[in-house]
Amino acid sequence: MPDVDPWVLVYSVVCVFGAGVVRGYSGFGFSLLAITALSLVLTPVQIVPSIFMLELAASLHLLPGIWRQINWRAILYLMIGTVVATPFGVHALANVPAAPMTLAMAIFVLVAAALLARGFALGRMPGPVATVATGAATGIANGAFGIGGPPVVLFFLSSPAAVNVGRASSIAYFLGTDTVGLAAQASEGLIESGHLWRALAFLPALVVGVWLGARSFQGADPAIFRRWVLRILMVLAVLTGLKGAWALFAPV
Repeated sequence: MPDVDPWVLVYSVVCVFGAGVVRGYSGFGFSLLAITALSLVLTPVQIVPSIFMLELAASLHLLPGIWRQINWRAILYLMIGTVVATPFGVHALANVPAAPMTLAMAIFVLVAAALLARGFALGRMPGPVATVATGAATGIANGAFGIGGPPVVLFFLSSPAAVNVGRASSIAYFLGTDTVGLAAQASEGLIESGHLWRALAFLPALVVGVWLGARSFQGADPAIFRRWVLRILMVLAVLTGLKGAWALFAPV
């Protein structure tokens, strides 16, 4: 592993562990939490490919225990929308200022999470068109500013699907999107040996964190789980909004 300050390493391991606990419990949130925390001591170029590798490891670690609970039909339609729309998100990233889009996304997630917290819910599972549209929104968000998770999480939380089905389906879906994202990074030559060594150094903390989070989920009351997921969504939305606002209004 490239030379790194021991205190930076300890701080990074603690951050990855905490984000892993959240990922194991809720099924999402690892990337944004880890990248936001690690960006205080490392550059995005240093950490983003490593975080994608850890995301894949987290999903693969959780997959055997949730395989039978996955809504594969929803995953299929979500992936169709994601694959089709991701290039438009990448185009927006290249041509539209990222800060206002990031801020708008944060506001949307915060409002949607607040509505769900106040009891909003769909009467039945969305059909193919709505599911593909959700996947498209995720693809655009992921391609444009790398936070595509919230639309899918909101999709399952607002549906009548059981919390274990929504969590399992989100994990499976993110496995697909993270694989595509990592392949795209590799094709652009963005992955170096240092990223692999960094991911390997963080892997034990991730595995332990994900295990603890998943163990906590097993005994969780569905209502309590739902409340905690909405809180996590709101925290992620606030972090994203602050990041977008800083980029938009900070002096050059």
